[in-house]
Order: sequence, then structure tokens, then C-alpha cells
Amino acid sequence: MNISPSSINLKEAISNLESLPAMPVIAQKLLALDLDSVSGERALLRLIEQDPQISAKLIGLANTPLFGASKRVTSIQDAAILLGLTRIKAVTLSIAVMTSLIKKPMGKLDLQKLWLHSLDMSLALRVLSQAMPRNTRPLDDEIFLAGLLHDIGFMILNHLDQSRSDELHTLFATETNRSVDEIENELLELNHCELGAELARYWELPDSIVAVIRFHHTPNKKRAAVGQPLVSMVCLAEKLLAEYGISERKAPIIDQKEWNALGIDPTRSDELFQKIKEEAETAKAAAATFG
Repeated sequence: MNISPSSINLKEAISNLESLPAMPVIAQKLLALDLDSVSGERALLRLIEQDPQISAKLIGLANTPLFGASKRVTSIQDAAILLGLTRIKAVTLSIAVMTSLIKKPMGKLDLQKLWLHSLDMSLALRVLSQAMPRNTRPLDDEIFLAGLLHDIGFMILNHLDQSRSDELHTLFATETNRSVDEIENELLELNHCELGAELARYWELPDSIVAVIRFHHTPNKKRAAVGQPLVSMVCLAEKLLAEYGISERKAPIIDQKEWNALGIDPTRSDELFQKIKEEAETAKAAAATFG
């Protein structure tokens, strides 16, 4: 494969603070909120209401079949009741982060597919969590944040070097017999996991989320421990959703040890896989609200 020359060294670019986008102001404020207080809850809803774009996306999400609304949701207050405050916070933070990295035009990165894959992952993690022992389940906001942001590295690559991002996604489409990891290692100094994790670290996102972004392809790395069990959950979910959204063409073979590590009975694997597929199909309509 011929690799196009690039004037941008990704290792240098990601370490150069001036080349990185600043964390959105709303994201900074969200991270500082304490939802265990009435004042924190009110501040969360006020922040969202002040951003029409995020408000529209959240209300659109709440009105999809994913969350079983019995009547049409028309306000952030109603969306918060349906989705829950911690989930609202996580989804809002993710929307703010991803929106800050959108370039116009986007090049060959299919933002709709990335949103869909990320939303699918959040839903798959929720299904896996519900099958885990109660005392080991991650918090609901962590689940949604991990799912929505795990592949943020594709967006930071597009932000830093759109020409190589375009080349990467062209190769994904044309060289379907090769793994994403193989193509990235040949084309890039840093893969999407490393790029995304460096941005998340720079933005001071929670250590567990940084670990998910960096190690979701390599959950057995020692440094992944700070993000467990979320890291292993994301790795497993990507195998279960190999053909949804941006496919990373991971080997579909899942060892029983992967289920056992999460405290999930392997005999439930077919049942859980079917449920995850059903939610992924339903999510296609919801993904349109993020586009």
C-alpha cells in the first residue's frame, strides 16, 4: 500500500496544546456539576436549555422508541424525567464534545455512521450491564459516556489531518479483508484509540473514560485496570456489533472467558446478542437526531 505523505506528525500534533480544540464551555460546566443536590439538577437543566442545538438533539432522542415515551416529549424537563439526570448529563457531555470536533465539510468520515455506532455501543453496554452482578455494574452515566466517546479518536484524526483521515476511511471501504488495526498501524503514527485518549486526557475527562478510549481494543493491558469493567465491556460490545455503523471488523469469536470476566453466564450469550441487535436496529431512527 502506498502511503500518502503528510506534513503533519500526529505524535507532535497531539502533544501541541495549540493544535487541540479547547473543551467546550458547556462540557467544563457539566463536569463540575453535582447532581446530588437540587441546585445541581437545576443548573444542569438550565445549561442544556441555553444550548438550542443540544436541546433539540436530546428531545429528539427522548422521542425515539428507545426509551418508550408514552407521549411526545417537548421539553428538557420531560426528557430528563424519561432519560434520568445522570444519563442526560452523559449524553449532553458527549454531544458537546463531538460537536466541537465537527468540521465542515467532514470529508470521508461518515459522521452519521459514527453517531450510530456510538449510540449502538451505549445501548449494548446497558444490556450487558443489566446482565452483570449488581455490585459490579458501572454507573449509568459512565455507560453512556463510554459508549458515545469510545471512538472519538476518528474525529480528532479528521480534525488534525483530514487528508489522512480521508485516506484511512477510503482504505476501510476498499480493503475489507484487512483489520482496522492493521490499516491504522500502517498509515498512522497513532491509532484512533491513542488519539482519542490523548484528547480526553487533555480535557481532563474521568480516568475511567480515558482508559476506555485508549484500551477498548486491548483490554488486557495492565494500564486498562482503571477503566474496568467498562474497558472489557466495550471490547465485547464491539465484537457483538461488528457490522453496525463504522465496522472495525473485529473477529466475531468471543471466548467464554470474556463473559465470565464480567460475571455474565455464557449460556445467556445468544439471548443478550439478540437483544443487542434489536436495540441496534431501533437506534437507526435515533441516530438521525444526532446527525
